[in-house]
Amino acid sequence: MNILIGQPKIERNLEQLKREIESNPTVDLILYPEGYCTYTELDGLSDLAIKFNTSIVLGYRDDTNKDRVLIINKQGDTLLTRRKTPENELLFMPSSVTDGAEEYGYLLCREIFMGYEGLKTHEHLSIIFNPIGVGMFSEEQFMEWTEEARKIAMERKAMIIGTSHADGSYRNCGISIPIAYCFDEKGEEVFLSKNDTRTRVLETDSRVTIFV
Repeated sequence: MNILIGQPKIERNLEQLKREIESNPTVDLILYPEGYCTYTELDGLSDLAIKFNTSIVLGYRDDTNKDRVLIINKQGDTLLTRRKTPENELLFMPSSVTDGAEEYGYLLCREIFMGYEGLKTHEHLSIIFNPIGVGMFSEEQFMEWTEEARKIAMERKAMIIGTSHADGSYRNCGISIPIAYCFDEKGEEVFLSKNDTRTRVLETDSRVTIFV
């Protein structure tokens, strides 16, 4: 499987996603960050998935401006949507969904810290996705986040991939470290990126990553 991992700037009208799917029409799946678009653009995402025969995984804002998860398959069908864990509440249990021969896990942003325990009953995951909103607010958070991802990959024996926006800081704290990462089933690093917002395509069988 070829997976395109994007780190767009916070934008409107799916501008970067449209450019990248048109420039890379043979990718099987596109992973974009949390809150990349709004509910008004869902039909457009579905149309792109159908046109380019590409699944799309990201997060979007609903009509109340709350974050939700999203997985759309190549037929343009929504396989998964639910709201994000609200601030100051216990983290929701992670989600999983089957798409043909693949079973995907989904951790929206900080729900990664529920992943180790929450995914234990999901036995056949092939890939776990972690769309992230804005970048990390410190080097310490970067290390904590990616080590948690590594631990989940080893526990579930599944590849885990995450990506954030290229800009924006948590609650406007003034610090933003864009992040993208992938660990394999053994917890070994496939790629680990900070402050490098280039788009990547990962070939999951060979574990080869190229910039596009």
